[in-house]
Amino acid sequence: MIIDIHGHYTTEPQALFQFRDKQLAGLADPARRPASTDLGITDEQLVKSVERQLAFQKERGSDLTIFSPRASGMAHHVGTEAVSHEWTRVSNDLIHRICTLLPDNFVPVGQLPQFPGVSPRNCIPEMERLVKDGFVGVNLNPDPSGGYWTDPPLTDKYWYPIYEALVALELPAMIHVTSSCNPNFHATGAHYINADTTAFMQLLQGNLFKDFPDLKFVIPHGGGAVPFHWGRYRGLGLMMKKPPLSEHLLNNVFFDTCVYHYPGIRLMKEVIPADNILFASEMIGAVQGIDPETGHYFDDTKRYVDKLPDLSDADRYKIFEGNARKVYPRLDKMLKARGLQGAAP
Repeated sequence: MIIDIHGHYTTEPQALFQFRDKQLAGLADPARRPASTDLGITDEQLVKSVERQLAFQKERGSDLTIFSPRASGMAHHVGTEAVSHEWTRVSNDLIHRICTLLPDNFVPVGQLPQFPGVSPRNCIPEMERLVKDGFVGVNLNPDPSGGYWTDPPLTDKYWYPIYEALVALELPAMIHVTSSCNPNFHATGAHYINADTTAFMQLLQGNLFKDFPDLKFVIPHGGGAVPFHWGRYRGLGLMMKKPPLSEHLLNNVFFDTCVYHYPGIRLMKEVIPADNILFASEMIGAVQGIDPETGHYFDDTKRYVDKLPDLSDADRYKIFEGNARKVYPRLDKMLKARGLQGAAP
């Protein structure tokens, strides 16, 4: 089975955007707030909205996509905490509906109702609701301020309530920022990659996993700058008198393959152990369109993994399926309940 662990709902019906516009307009004029969170979107409209994703799954040879709301749309820095709660619930409910309608194609991951300066404890009720609805993970924003990093580092005890809940609920978290309101940082070209790199460095500096040995994080987009500068991080770890990275972080931190060229994937596989790499494409996401040098879509990342030299059957299984089952235990239970045992070669 080919499991794509990083897909966002980027082809939403227009009704969702209309609701969002009314919701934000209501901040200035309460009379303009939407009267209901019922978007009026039919099941047929939802299925039609993901036709491109379904076509790409078939064409590219993947089987199942872990699906979450549009990352740039989370916008935790916009509005108020109450607005974030409402927007999160509406967004997650759409994901739940799609995954219920197309369970052989999509598995749900949710966004959280984070807001700058508000304790992550406020996310726990939504996390508990998501688990009841069959969600297998969440996206955790390390910078709800939208590019200004006003909350404490991920290793600070400020975050501990949400980590306790993640472990108790058997949910991994993909560390994923949202849109940037800081003009210095392009959202997908700079802010996302900066955040991936920053999160890894924060984890390197701390000792978070001594307190939470069962906590699982996925750092997307190939880990940002991490694989390219692996020697730097190994060296910094030694200077800080940390254990080797394999002991200090790699039992808990994993990376996806949302890297949009073959040399990047090849480097990643040479540097990062296969046990810590999860297949992902982020389709349909940040980089859309065909690479004129190859004639294929940039985000057709399976092609890059398939091209890796000397990839053993065991490592191939880990990257495409086994690691996803390990990192997302609720996904593994779901698949086993369907009779899909996932035996390694």
